[in-house]
Amino acid sequence: MVGGLPMRSTATPLVSVLIPAFNHERFVLRCLDSVLEDPYEAKELVIIDDGSTDGTGERIIEWINQHREEIPIEYVRRDNRGIAATMNELAARAHGEFLRLGSSDDYLLPGGLGAQVDYLLEHPRKWAVIGDSIVVDQEGRKLHDSGMCDLHHANKGLYQSDEGIRMAVISHWAIGGPVALIRKRSLETVAGWNESLRIDDWDFFLRLVSHDAIGFIDVRVCAYRLHSSNLSRTRDTRARILNLLESQSVALRRISLFSDPYRTLLKAQSHFIGAKISFLQRRLWPLAFHLLVYLSLVVRTRIKLRSALHLAEGA
Repeated sequence: MVGGLPMRSTATPLVSVLIPAFNHERFVLRCLDSVLEDPYEAKELVIIDDGSTDGTGERIIEWINQHREEIPIEYVRRDNRGIAATMNELAARAHGEFLRLGSSDDYLLPGGLGAQVDYLLEHPRKWAVIGDSIVVDQEGRKLHDSGMCDLHHANKGLYQSDEGIRMAVISHWAIGGPVALIRKRSLETVAGWNESLRIDDWDFFLRLVSHDAIGFIDVRVCAYRLHSSNLSRTRDTRARILNLLESQSVALRRISLFSDPYRTLLKAQSHFIGAKISFLQRRLWPLAFHLLVYLSLVVRTRIKLRSALHLAEGA
């Protein structure tokens, strides 16, 4: 012990902080500064500018020229290929045992890297650990203390068990911002990010949670920034419908990864998404149909959960 704190192992694992950057000229310097501000020492920075059309690339180069002696950096600037392809390339370029998923409009909070590394070292069966975030506006003013609770209205109690995390990821996606640290070798099993999708994070975490591979720490590890360009928060009806149709396709495609009662719960979620689509399309009868099926499947899920619990208690 030194100064009342436990000493880290001399073999501190390398963390690769992955930053996909796209048209975030206004925010990217804060993102990069936050990587240096985190006290975890064994880290590298891997950045890809995914075809930005503003001054994002110039800001990154200026920052690298100023800080290149302080942290190992790999930087690539290329044509736009989308977020999933960029994440797969970032992971392939990384040298670290652990990958910290970042975003060029958000930023890390000091202490998050160490807390997440400690969790994965203590839980070798877990492939990923997620934390919470604060929520800030485009000026950096804090809007919420908890992205999970205040923005997504999640029940953090669910995240205390594998069963609860599975239910939460399937039925109430509450992961806002770059809050995950993953083992690089886990990508060999879950096959990385799906490059056919526009918004790929739910699909990626469904594949992880199907292996009970996600852990949770109740620590705010990043600041999630809300601004007008957030893809998943668009107000355009057509774009929202397209996003929902993609999410519904993901739900139907990943049902086969789960056994009951979680298979039934994911079916229910696909109908709930269908109800949202019908609402936006102002189609009354499909809306009523999807809601009816959704409610019946949720009831079936609860019955199956109770039966499984009784069997476990009797074993």
